[in-house]
Amino acid sequence: MARVVVLGAGISGHTAALHLRRKLRREHEVVVVSPNADYNWIPSNIWVGVGRMTSQQVTFPLAPVYRRKKIDFRQARAVSIRPEGTGSSGRPTVEIEYTLPGRAGELEQVEYDYLINATGPKLNFAATPGLGPDGGHSLSVCTADHAAETAVRFAEVIAKLEAGERQRLVIGVGHGMCTCEGAAFEYAFNVEHELRTRGLRDRAEVIYLTNEHELGDFGVGGMTFEQNGFVTNSQLWTESLFRERDVTAIVGAHVQRVEEGKIFYETLQGEEGVLEFDFAMLLPPFKGQDLHAFDRSGQDITDVLFAPNGFLKVDADYTPKPYEDWRASDWPSTYANPTYGNVFGVGIAFAPPHQISRPRKTAGGTVITPAPPRTGMPSGLMGRQVALSIVDMIQAGATAPTRTASMSSMGAACVASAGAGVFKGTAASMTMFPVVPDRESYPEHGRSLQDTTGEIGLAGHWVKHFLHYMFIYKAKALPGWSLIPE
Repeated sequence: MARVVVLGAGISGHTAALHLRRKLRREHEVVVVSPNADYNWIPSNIWVGVGRMTSQQVTFPLAPVYRRKKIDFRQARAVSIRPEGTGSSGRPTVEIEYTLPGRAGELEQVEYDYLINATGPKLNFAATPGLGPDGGHSLSVCTADHAAETAVRFAEVIAKLEAGERQRLVIGVGHGMCTCEGAAFEYAFNVEHELRTRGLRDRAEVIYLTNEHELGDFGVGGMTFEQNGFVTNSQLWTESLFRERDVTAIVGAHVQRVEEGKIFYETLQGEEGVLEFDFAMLLPPFKGQDLHAFDRSGQDITDVLFAPNGFLKVDADYTPKPYEDWRASDWPSTYANPTYGNVFGVGIAFAPPHQISRPRKTAGGTVITPAPPRTGMPSGLMGRQVALSIVDMIQAGATAPTRTASMSSMGAACVASAGAGVFKGTAASMTMFPVVPDRESYPEHGRSLQDTTGEIGLAGHWVKHFLHYMFIYKAKALPGWSLIPE
């Protein structure tokens, strides 16, 4: 009998667990460890943050799903990993600390044969003084609870606008090395849409604050695509939307600190500014969870398993090299740790070898470049492929991973909401192939022009709305769930 332990129940971990249970014979165990009782379809948090949905519409309890699927669920957080086992046992273990009411704080050693680290990011609000909703001065849509609080504050802004007060809303990222610029973009334009549909747009100033060196970068170095017979790019396409909606953009910015009603920032050009606000939603940078690793003797080997940022090392080329020497082949394909081949990192939990966007910093050395996004469709694909590799190793005797899911050889589709509404909603629909540019296969643009596309319109909103329900259906593992693509 083999036991597979999955740390995390987000898109990547939950997907992996469901496919493991679907494919493994019943004598093998699948254990999911997550500190959260609920699954959260994070892409729809932006709608919660403007009051279009409730937090209950983007979450559901995990325990009933795992009970139905015969998956062992432990509501706990991972504390440490012993990939060589302990002195008394040769079987690897992960130490967990329960967050379940009634058992909170209780520690347990869980043995495993295969371990999937899908813990996702730690929301590193502390990287910027004053950032975040918990003791800080800005808001967030990173969790369903954060988004619900943001909706309350946004409703207060609406009330002030209706009373004739002018308001300045700043939306974007709160650090020079943030990722998920797409989510900030979505939230900014959903806010703008809500203001416009309520007839309040002329009283509100909407400012987009981003670490992208140009609009449309999105942390993937921008996109080039063919549209109506002409070659264009995501910068021109995005800038036109900002002009059309009268949203002011401050690009290439790093937030130094946030005080009550004030954002202090610097730009790539070395300029420093102070931005006053009435409402600010700023996403935090990410880091890995606070996991430690020890060998059989108890020696700390955290740096063997994890990169300095806390993300798990996998089969990537981490050799430091100039931007011009970066290759698509630097990116991982099996997501196995090179030292402990039965430990995998997927989704945001794996350490990327380098950024996708060109690295940039100020003359004073402040890095202002988006970190590479690894969410949504790529996360789901990684989770599935790693799960199927483990199934082959357990049941077919494979001695190495059999499936791959490199971001340099996979495409991705993204539908970014620019305002909800059955008749007046819009969304930007984008596809790219590959996610990580491959300059050797596509020397001109790094990606296939035929498979990289972008358009905006009402149909995109309908697709985005449909995907919300489809992926929650899939995550609930309801009949036919496995037929729905990642």
